[in-house]
Amino acid sequence: MTVPTGTSVPLWQQLQAVAQALVAVRRGVSGTAAVEAVAPGLRPGVQALLFQVLRQLGRAQALRVKLATRSPAPLPDALLCTALALAWDEQQAPYAPHTLVNQAVEAAKKTRALQGQANFLNACLRRFLRERDALVAATDSDVQAQWNHPHWWIQRVQQDHPTHWQDILRANNLAAPMTWRVNTSRISRNELLARWQQAGLLAQAVGQQGLVLAQARAVREIPGFEEGLCSVQDAAAQCAAQLLLTGLARDDKAVRILDACAAPGGKTAHLLEILQDTDQVVALDIDAQRCERITQNLHRLGRHAQVLVADAAKPNTWWDGALFDAVLLDAPCTASGIVRRHPDIRWLRRETDIAQLAALQKQLLQTLWPLVRPGGRLLYCTCSVFKAEGDEQVKTFVEHNTDALLVPSLGHLRPQTMHAEPALADNLPGDHDGFYFALLEKKLAH
Repeated sequence: MTVPTGTSVPLWQQLQAVAQALVAVRRGVSGTAAVEAVAPGLRPGVQALLFQVLRQLGRAQALRVKLATRSPAPLPDALLCTALALAWDEQQAPYAPHTLVNQAVEAAKKTRALQGQANFLNACLRRFLRERDALVAATDSDVQAQWNHPHWWIQRVQQDHPTHWQDILRANNLAAPMTWRVNTSRISRNELLARWQQAGLLAQAVGQQGLVLAQARAVREIPGFEEGLCSVQDAAAQCAAQLLLTGLARDDKAVRILDACAAPGGKTAHLLEILQDTDQVVALDIDAQRCERITQNLHRLGRHAQVLVADAAKPNTWWDGALFDAVLLDAPCTASGIVRRHPDIRWLRRETDIAQLAALQKQLLQTLWPLVRPGGRLLYCTCSVFKAEGDEQVKTFVEHNTDALLVPSLGHLRPQTMHAEPALADNLPGDHDGFYFALLEKKLAH
């Protein structure tokens, strides 16, 4: 693992910030928000370390129980788990285990709230160094330690994907690459790839319009970004606009599309890149700040949509009564398919969230379906691997809506890396997140 740290920033200071961020995540704060609260000079290194901690937290927590049967207070516990998560596997450790231990103890000594726990932390971590192999072996039987996911999550994935659950959990524990969508309305993928190669960037094609960078870079360093020739978007997410629009009956007239849960605007932009200039896209989101991000993203691409701050579940507050030719419903979900990019999700979610979100998804489907014209279509998608938010949701909907025809579509895509061997059955070739897609067509009245 490469950790982007500045030479002027001591490791103890970064571990101090990582522990504080971990406390925030354990209290329910998103990893993104926890990292944004870190001083800018520390942020890149802290994010890299925090994400690795979150990917190894199940093992770290099991080791902590072996070292200290009584749970310490939140901050010393977070610092102890941070050190254990980073040091337990020498092959993946960003620094030598003894260095991590020394610097974690130093972080305790230099943190006022931790000074009284410094000796306790030192004793636990020195014992860990002495007995590491035995302690790790003693936690191997702990399923949560083995897979670094909550027990309920592991059981749910086993239930929903009995032949592929291990592949899904393994993929979740790997960092996702930086994947880009090429704006092929303005440049071909090969042309942009040639520009990148001239700039020393290595990338590999994925899907119809995607490029996976061999090494992530700041977006403004990417040739073509400022010109609107490319956008960051996972390969699975790129399928949404393609599925919705491929084969859509136009009848030689402009079409009207609704992107119902549109922020931050990646799929909205992709729709506009494929559609004709005369076509109209209405993009909704309930959050005003997130709607501003839609507008900013479209401005960079030179595209325009009707962006509305509105609740898709309440059409009476925003709908003008004109039916849509197509609706994209990227519904709120557990985000269980994008854990590679957001490793905090597995620890933030609760099993009860699935039923609550499935109820919201059902409401959105039932509410938006009447807005689709006969012969039109609705693409339901979630970035989830849980069947309750995918197959089960759509099966129930089709059973209760006789005018809905389920068109062959991708169904559940499981997360996988570019180098997955062998490629998982039913998945796209290449690297992508976990997603679910169901294309529903409204039957014409007879």
